[in-house]
Amino acid sequence: MTESAQPILSVKNLQITYPKSNKYAVDNISFDLAAGEKLGFVGESGSGKSTIGRSIVRLLPLGSLVNGTAQFEGKSIFDLDPEGLRKFRGEAVSIVFQDPMTRLNPLMTIGQHCIETVLAHEPELGKAGAKARTLAALDAVKIEASRWQQYPHEFSGGMRQRVAIALALVLNPKMIVADEPTTSLDVRVSAEILRELTRLCQERNMALMLISHDLAMMAEYCDRIMVMKDGKPIETGLVQQIFESPQAEYTQELLKSALHIQAGNVSNSPVNTDKPLLKLVNLQKNYDLGSGFLQKMMGDTKTIKAVDNVNLELYEGEIFGLVGESGCGKSTLSRTILQLIPATGGTVEFAGQDLAKLSRQKMQSNRRQIQMIFQDPSASLNPKMTIGDSIADVLLIHKIATPEIAREKVLTILDKVGLSPALEFIDRYPNQLSGGQQQRVGIARALITEPKLIICDEPVSMLDATIQSQVLDLMLELKEAYNLTYLFITHDLWLARFLCDRIAVMNKGQIVEFGDTKQIFSNPTHPYTKELLGAAPLLAKQPS
Repeated sequence: MTESAQPILSVKNLQITYPKSNKYAVDNISFDLAAGEKLGFVGESGSGKSTIGRSIVRLLPLGSLVNGTAQFEGKSIFDLDPEGLRKFRGEAVSIVFQDPMTRLNPLMTIGQHCIETVLAHEPELGKAGAKARTLAALDAVKIEASRWQQYPHEFSGGMRQRVAIALALVLNPKMIVADEPTTSLDVRVSAEILRELTRLCQERNMALMLISHDLAMMAEYCDRIMVMKDGKPIETGLVQQIFESPQAEYTQELLKSALHIQAGNVSNSPVNTDKPLLKLVNLQKNYDLGSGFLQKMMGDTKTIKAVDNVNLELYEGEIFGLVGESGCGKSTLSRTILQLIPATGGTVEFAGQDLAKLSRQKMQSNRRQIQMIFQDPSASLNPKMTIGDSIADVLLIHKIATPEIAREKVLTILDKVGLSPALEFIDRYPNQLSGGQQQRVGIARALITEPKLIICDEPVSMLDATIQSQVLDLMLELKEAYNLTYLFITHDLWLARFLCDRIAVMNKGQIVEFGDTKQIFSNPTHPYTKELLGAAPLLAKQPS
């Protein structure tokens, strides 16, 4: 913040302790934020970034202890009464969460969400005015008006995040707290949304608190940055100062890890192309919108081609990247490969077998050979099961080990994925692990059946730069040790460049370009690929 600017938000000596915890989640944080200014908070998972954001809008768990002060336009946030707090949230400050489903009611359409929000704060607009305001907000985040009456479950994760951002913008707040707002979005849509947010900051003199582990994003869209670790401020300063001359050792480590990934690690490993391990032939998956009885009778249906005539071959031992924006069909493609959803047309062949023609028993046996690593490790782990039981459960389901042998295999695999000594982790629960450790458990679960193919659906997008680097290096080591084949699904081009031998670019359900990773990055031919590469934020220019 410049010396002449008056803060719209002033936080002093903030200390926060969660219920049943004896340590500070946030310890002695102070900062000012001026109208129109963009302040970024960066650090590893558990560093306290999100806790600060939630404290500003008073969304901490009941029983949390808060010391210090937080004033917005000179008024104490922590002293607001219920009515003052209701008006403050939305009209003064809006928040965009990392997980959009925390704000979206699955029983309400997108239109109902938006109209309810506008009319709750500005009833004088009426339904027509609320609808006009909402359509403008949806258009700003590239959601078509035709999707007005759809429900959250009919949107991809990235599209749901666009809805959440539209809801934050619809009341024209004076400040937005954006907590990992584009984690589930591709670089092109991320750039569009962040450009929109920063444009609004300038045009409406709106302040922005941007919470993220993406250092390149911080460098491009923030004015100042606070680097955090273990709830404490490690370093604060102007963007240029932090990225060109970091003073703290931890800041230097973060930058080194991010640049390590961005620099790429591709050698285009030679693979045996005689016979594909996985072959997709004219694969299709369609969804009908408005598929009720009356709508079908009236012909009022619309078909979305989520996967549209995809042809791909993956060879044993390679890492194949699938890159594209949210809603382009990447995750639908992975679920169709696994036969979790039926294909509308085409075939999926694994090791020479058409998976759609297999019996249920044979398909279950084949699933031992095709495993998956999910985007959100905490969502894929049962919070009531220990880490050891979660991993061993896979072996017991497939009836390939007794409980005693399963435990020994679990201990071995925990050591392999870096959770050692394994005896210290096997009886822990997911909430006792960091995000990076949870993802290592996810990798261990995928490896325990000794598969041939692992489908990785955004496996590190929710992790900070240092943990991303560690997990990706681990995946490379395990590939060599177990002769694995990866289908790596991501919206992050730099992750694909770091890890993959070949890349396919997907747009609107179709593969628009594919080839060797070096070729895609050095000489892209399709306009969409060029657009993606142009939108990807860089910490430093890399040689092609």
